[in-house]
Amino acid sequence: MPGRARPSPPLVGAIIVAAGKGRRMGGADKAFLPLAGKPMLAHVGDVFQSCLAVHRMVIVLARESVGRGWELARGRSWSKVIEVCPGGERRQDSVLEGLKRLTGCRWVVIHDGARPCLNANLIEKGLAEAQRYGAAIAAVPVKDTIKLVGPEGLILETPKREALWAAQTPQAFRFDIIWDAYQGIDAEVTDDAMLLERKGYRVKVYPGSYDNIKVTTPEDLALAEAILARQKAGQDTI
Repeated sequence: MPGRARPSPPLVGAIIVAAGKGRRMGGADKAFLPLAGKPMLAHVGDVFQSCLAVHRMVIVLARESVGRGWELARGRSWSKVIEVCPGGERRQDSVLEGLKRLTGCRWVVIHDGARPCLNANLIEKGLAEAQRYGAAIAAVPVKDTIKLVGPEGLILETPKREALWAAQTPQAFRFDIIWDAYQGIDAEVTDDAMLLERKGYRVKVYPGSYDNIKVTTPEDLALAEAILARQKAGQDTI
């Protein structure tokens, strides 16, 4: 009808979780470790800032790093950042702090700040699958044979490798689903999809990337630098 305004598209928010202690990095705040010429967090924030599918960003950091996070966001002109907030004791506590600040969003993408080698395509694929299933996570098939081992170090079982995938982030969700999953939780979980699984929600797995590594040790930092250099060289040849 003439004169009627078109409805605004549903807002997509992103939570970058980077409040970990970095124990295997000697206690350093991994988010601000130098990587390929800039802080590790900058690689992640730059990708979400440039991704057209994402409208808002919340960055969750260790309490003592919140000020540095705001400085980084302003210095890199991350206009989508609406909040830099302190996290909690556990990863799930930090994600919940981020969710509280994304009111008004219909979709949310959660990503670990320690995975600096992602690209916008991974985010967009996750959102597309989440719009079909309500929840979707990036993952890759495991390459090694996996052994289930008991407390005495004896093999209990060898699961079929074809059914095993290593979970990654980004993980994308309809906001009301992930918000519901985070209510009244007690047990510790290692990723957001675990909460949905426990409440009976379906979660779609979509192909991630073997380049999308999680930086946990100094060796991982060196590998991430090599991956980023290779990615940049590939872009430069286009």
